[in-house]
Amino acid sequence: MKTFLLAAASAVAILSSPAQAADIDPAKIAEHVKILASDEYEGRAPATEGEKKSVAYIAQQYQAVGLKPGGDLMKDGTRAWTQDVPLAMFEIDGPVAVSVAAGGETLNWTQGEEVALRAASTGADRVTIKDAPIVFAGYGVDAPERNWDDFKDMDLKGKVVMVLVNDPDFETGSGDFGGKAMTYYGRWTYKYEEAARQGALGLLVVHETAPASYGWATVKNSNTNSIFDIIRDDPGSVHPLLEGWIQRDAAAEILKRAGLDFETLKKQAQSRDFQPVELKGASFSTDYGVKAQKIVSKNVVGVIPGAKRPDERIIYTSHWDHIGVGLPDAKGDTIYNGAVDNADGVATMIEIARAFTQEKPPERSVVFLAVTAEEKGLLGSEYYAANPLYPLATTVANINMDALRPGGPAKDFTTSGDAPVTLQDDLIAAGKAQGRRYSPDPRPEAGSFFRSDHFSFAKRGVPAISYGSGEDLVDGGVEAGKAFAKEYTANRYHQPADEYDDSWNLEGVAQDGELMFDLGHKLANSTAWPEWKQGAEFKAERDKTAAQRK
Repeated sequence: MKTFLLAAASAVAILSSPAQAADIDPAKIAEHVKILASDEYEGRAPATEGEKKSVAYIAQQYQAVGLKPGGDLMKDGTRAWTQDVPLAMFEIDGPVAVSVAAGGETLNWTQGEEVALRAASTGADRVTIKDAPIVFAGYGVDAPERNWDDFKDMDLKGKVVMVLVNDPDFETGSGDFGGKAMTYYGRWTYKYEEAARQGALGLLVVHETAPASYGWATVKNSNTNSIFDIIRDDPGSVHPLLEGWIQRDAAAEILKRAGLDFETLKKQAQSRDFQPVELKGASFSTDYGVKAQKIVSKNVVGVIPGAKRPDERIIYTSHWDHIGVGLPDAKGDTIYNGAVDNADGVATMIEIARAFTQEKPPERSVVFLAVTAEEKGLLGSEYYAANPLYPLATTVANINMDALRPGGPAKDFTTSGDAPVTLQDDLIAAGKAQGRRYSPDPRPEAGSFFRSDHFSFAKRGVPAISYGSGEDLVDGGVEAGKAFAKEYTANRYHQPADEYDDSWNLEGVAQDGELMFDLGHKLANSTAWPEWKQGAEFKAERDKTAAQRK
């Protein structure tokens, strides 16, 4: 009861302050997006000239709108505009040979077609696998708290494992994993980690568009490019030698040649009684080189110091990176510009910063953190959260923005996942004050809560949300909003076609920025602390530092 009352008091304290109107200019957002998503910035991949240009531009804009440097401490006691983020970078070196022996025949596959194999993240300079047995292991989940084990103590040493994407509840919408909404067990990152823990030589995630929530083009483009990771003492503890994806039809063909049926096995995998199956007469082979090097990427950090309680901070985040230069599309375009994902998020964050600097200084400090390597596994935000420039215990909240939709103003708005946190309640109330309503995440099965930079903060206890544009457009309603989202996901997401378009209506993105400004402005001029609600998986971690927020 005490927790509930504190949470309620938090919301009341914040919402009792009057709404602060911001006037964010769509034209200024457009200017930033045109530059950040231009071919000159080469898709903004970490450790490229595109990174240098992106970091310089964002820092220049921070300075121009009136922020102070908020990054690494320098020898003279001042702060830089950036935080160094040391990363390991892995790239495939030379051609990729892939073949599968099954049913008495050898099938030669093509990288990017039947499979999308990643550069090894273990530190190995070559991936050479010859005739490794293949095991189908359901959803690749070991969840003792749910009495679920897809591996059943099978010895996976020297074997390549195939698993389904998402988690066992996806197909039915009900079961031991909370229904349609994806848990972390459904994320491909978890599946690689679990394969390493199980001792497997390699893991291939079977791609299907619906449970993955994106098409094969996205998988191919994201996984055949440079791979990044944080610097690890023992990378083999979380990465098997082989990591990659396999097309559904290719997986089904191997199973068929081994006397098995894909759909039957998928149905069986939805039960905790599922038994992993080694494919009789089937084996996997591949050979390719890997180049590994240590690089230092950059988070870009600007701050408005608080006038009364500067050690309490609201952090806005948005990732500046995208995929860079990769495989050509049907038109021969190799630059993955990332206009929606996520130049428009960074552009909006810059304009939120401008809105703050046009007001009197807030009581609490406000940090604007443009993070690197989100596309490589949330690595920039993960590094910040593990090595915070400012204590997480007194970080009031994280408000993240990623891939806002330039389809025009919407009557609603959303968040990635349904976060059990009073910060989301505060956002809903702020939206209501602006005449907008909250719509729950329209695709909880996509696992969006685990796929953007706020997750790095949330899992360490910081109240965090990732804002999402609405679908109920003022012009065209829900039908138009869904059509915009569907077209973007199918034809532009993680593809070279994600470019700036003069036909965009950025008034909706500006509207989103105004709502996020209003939420942050109220928090920055409040004494309230948003809280995770009772039963939230991140509440215990936050509660450990409760004494530091009194």
